[in-house]
Amino acid sequence: MHVAGGDTEYRVSERASPIVVSQRQSSKNSGPFAFLTGRRGKAHGLNGLKRLVERAWSGFLTYAVKFGVVGFAGFLIDVGLFNLLFLGAFGTGHFFATAIGAKLISTSVAIVFNWIGNRYWTFRENRRKNVGLELVEYALVSIGGLIIAEACIWFTHHVLGQTSVLATNIAANVVGLALGTAFRFVLYRYWVYGEQRSDGMQNLAALAAAEQEKTLVNS
Repeated sequence: MHVAGGDTEYRVSERASPIVVSQRQSSKNSGPFAFLTGRRGKAHGLNGLKRLVERAWSGFLTYAVKFGVVGFAGFLIDVGLFNLLFLGAFGTGHFFATAIGAKLISTSVAIVFNWIGNRYWTFRENRRKNVGLELVEYALVSIGGLIIAEACIWFTHHVLGQTSVLATNIAANVVGLALGTAFRFVLYRYWVYGEQRSDGMQNLAALAAAEQEKTLVNS
């Protein structure tokens, strides 16, 4: 309704302005990112992000703990066999009684043990249908970890000049093992048993379920 008079028109406009402001605020709070605006929206967005991070971290920890258990058992095999060979329990004067040779044997045996444990326990949901290809990729990653450990031994012996049993064990079974383990875990988790692998058991099960559902719908 139009009301004559400059003062009156000014007061009507003054009263109407909160509506305009409210409409402008409403338009700012709309759109695909509206849930991130405002106190409630920000709280909701942060809570959603927190749940996502917690779920991802929980999954990561599950794999890490299982991998650690298998790895610790493999570590005992690795260290025990390494020292048996290096200290001459299986004879002296041959290549496998040297630090490099002993580490080659002990790590190889530990790799086979760890592969069985990780395939059927740690990463069982994503173990591969193509067992041969999985084993080849697993071995390649494990060899990478072995090279890291051997490089630590070589550096300790030939660069630092430390050849004692203690120095050799620190190089092979502390520094080398820690670096090699981190290297292996990342590549096992995100390459060998990565969720993107088409022949992973979890992906194959999902594909079979989708095919079954499609068949039921079409029948």
